[in-house]
Amino acid sequence: MKNNLHLYRMFRRVKSKVLRVILIAIYSLIVIVCAVQLNFLWLFGYSPTKEDIVLPTLQISSELYTADSVLIGKFYHQDRDPVPFDSISENILNALIATEDVRFYEHSGVDVIGVISGVASTIMGDKRGGSTITQQLAKNLYRTRYEQQQGLLGKIPGLGMVVTKFKEWMTAYKLENRYTKTEIITMYLNTVSFSNNAYGIKSASVRYFNKLPKDLKATEAAVLVGMLKGTTFYNPIRNPNNSRERRNVVLAQMHKEGYLSNADYGTFKQEPLELDLNNQEERGANDSYIRTAVRKWLEKWGEENDIDIYTSGLKIYTTIDSRMQAIAEGIVEEQMKELQQRLDNSWANELPWRDKQNEVIPDFLEDRARRLPAYASLMKMFKDDEQKVFQELNKPKTMSIFTWDGDQTVELSTMDSLKHYLTMLNTGMVAMDPYNGEIKVWIGGIDHTHYKFDHVNQSKRQAGSTFKPFVYLTALENGLTPCDTYEDKPVRLDFVNKQGEKEVWEPKNADWSFSYRNMSLRWAMARSLNTITAQITRDVGWDSIVETAKRTGIESHLESVPSVGLGSNDVSVLEMANAYSTFINAGKRNEPVLVSRIYNHKGKEIAHFKTKQEQVVDPEDAWLMTYMLRGTIEEPNGTSQALWEWDLFGENNQIGGKTGTSSDYVDGWYMGITKDLVTGVWVGCDEQSIHFKNSQTGEGSKTALPIYARFMEALYKTPELGITKGELPAATVEISKKYNCPSPRIRVPAPTDSLLNEGTDAPGLPTILRLPEVGM
Repeated sequence: MKNNLHLYRMFRRVKSKVLRVILIAIYSLIVIVCAVQLNFLWLFGYSPTKEDIVLPTLQISSELYTADSVLIGKFYHQDRDPVPFDSISENILNALIATEDVRFYEHSGVDVIGVISGVASTIMGDKRGGSTITQQLAKNLYRTRYEQQQGLLGKIPGLGMVVTKFKEWMTAYKLENRYTKTEIITMYLNTVSFSNNAYGIKSASVRYFNKLPKDLKATEAAVLVGMLKGTTFYNPIRNPNNSRERRNVVLAQMHKEGYLSNADYGTFKQEPLELDLNNQEERGANDSYIRTAVRKWLEKWGEENDIDIYTSGLKIYTTIDSRMQAIAEGIVEEQMKELQQRLDNSWANELPWRDKQNEVIPDFLEDRARRLPAYASLMKMFKDDEQKVFQELNKPKTMSIFTWDGDQTVELSTMDSLKHYLTMLNTGMVAMDPYNGEIKVWIGGIDHTHYKFDHVNQSKRQAGSTFKPFVYLTALENGLTPCDTYEDKPVRLDFVNKQGEKEVWEPKNADWSFSYRNMSLRWAMARSLNTITAQITRDVGWDSIVETAKRTGIESHLESVPSVGLGSNDVSVLEMANAYSTFINAGKRNEPVLVSRIYNHKGKEIAHFKTKQEQVVDPEDAWLMTYMLRGTIEEPNGTSQALWEWDLFGENNQIGGKTGTSSDYVDGWYMGITKDLVTGVWVGCDEQSIHFKNSQTGEGSKTALPIYARFMEALYKTPELGITKGELPAATVEISKKYNCPSPRIRVPAPTDSLLNEGTDAPGLPTILRLPEVGM
């Protein structure tokens, strides 16, 4: 009270009434400014501090690149990629200044003339904003109009806006004192929203016109600047007519301010919008699997390093080669389209979902429908009356579905649509450098929009005979050589299961025949004989085989059972490719690498990733395994001999590989190795009761192998990729074991790739073990 009285007396000493009023006004302004800045009694809400003005925070999208610097995706909450002033077209600058702030270079953050003009216009009924570019920047940077920035006074209608405007004026003044006009207008263009999740001028330029900001024409610049008045109402995609009208208003302002000649203005206002849309999220389907795989890994990395990958403006480089990826995607599309037709034709008008006895599974489609979100909603709507629910699910409606001829608009019921998607074949493919673990190709499925599940690292399926090399490696590690022999004859394994019950396993070869020949390990693996693989399993122990597979790169749970060597366990394509890489890499196991480098928004490298290697196999045994894998092509009736149909050989080229098919032709595999690359391919339906009928159509050599063959053929015809023909790596140590033992060239039945290893019931025997069938 005494202080107020003192102030009153002080101002009374000023004789001039005018001067006294001015001093009181100045003093009041200072008090108000201090109160607002300090958020006195929480009345005014937060105001940007000096530190905020010096270091304004932007949410900058992170960009994902291939190893050869091709942008394949972004991670963001707001799709923003700031650009410097010299990367912005003059057309953008001219359109913005002419339309939003003609005295931009004359005021100090607040345009008094503009404010007075805006108030006068509002009184006259023409609402016209008086905010400068600097004020709009303050609003964008510091969210001055967000509820969390408002104080208690902000809840009072009318008064809240006055306080907000006052805070924007103060912030604008701070910005003008801290930054140059060039920096302010650049920051503004990098922060403003252009709808469709495009934040900043670069994202907008790319999204709407597929070009960089420096390349925008006057008409294109006018479209974008015109959107600032209302990003939805003037959106050129949603409201093209409104957008064109607004563009012409901007062009008129540019003409009025002298930025356009009479002739240009007359021409430009007649032009159509001419959009060239480039929605980053609608890029090729397969690279979406890559983005998802990287995102999951990056989120964990970001958590560990306290970095938000969605707002930090990172530049993330993967190990993917965009050219190899594109080749693989094209081949997969062509082959899968053909395979889908083959599957459809094989069942024709029959229902394809079958049990082990080839009987149609009753209520199969209905059971799958009960898992749909629509089913739960309809059950609630129809008060648990399932009959009415299925009547609704069987009603035709217009919908868009995925086909290999592109998305098609059709009249289908939900049940028909469900059948369509369940009967689609899917695939997973990965290619990696065996020496450093870098992944060069990643195809997680046929279409990421409709099939989110990644068949490279998420999906795990029976490996079939692609698992047999782990049996033969275990044999080598137990002292055997590729030239040691076993007889192809019936085999019986008696064992006790985990429940303590006696069981018998009597695997058969794929063709149900036995040659009774003595065959070298190399020849037996080349022909993928179940009988010899089972004998080796008996001799080395299935626990040892599990340990070998785990040591070389298989991380999935492996059930230790007699059939483990025939691929009865579920594994991923990535695990298999990594394990096969251990053979090529002289017995050193790699950790797969998908991300190689990360840079911050200033271009500084903040992380570099290399594989971790561990010697897990003796180099001699590892080299012998590559030699044995060559046998599937070189030995009589090896299961990979179909590769000779393609232009893959010559120039002393050597390829090793292994086919695989699980029971009933559910899963088709091919694992291939060359001196430069290890590649894994899987083909099958996600629903395992839907599959091919026979070996001629469904074994791995007919489904997965052609994809591998065409891929390698294309790589060899593109030498700039660095994948060339040549011999597999030479041994790094002396080979002491005997391995050069050519097999006799004799007539034997043509190899097949299906797996028939179920036991045969016999009176008086213990419980017969019916293990999953696995194949060559």
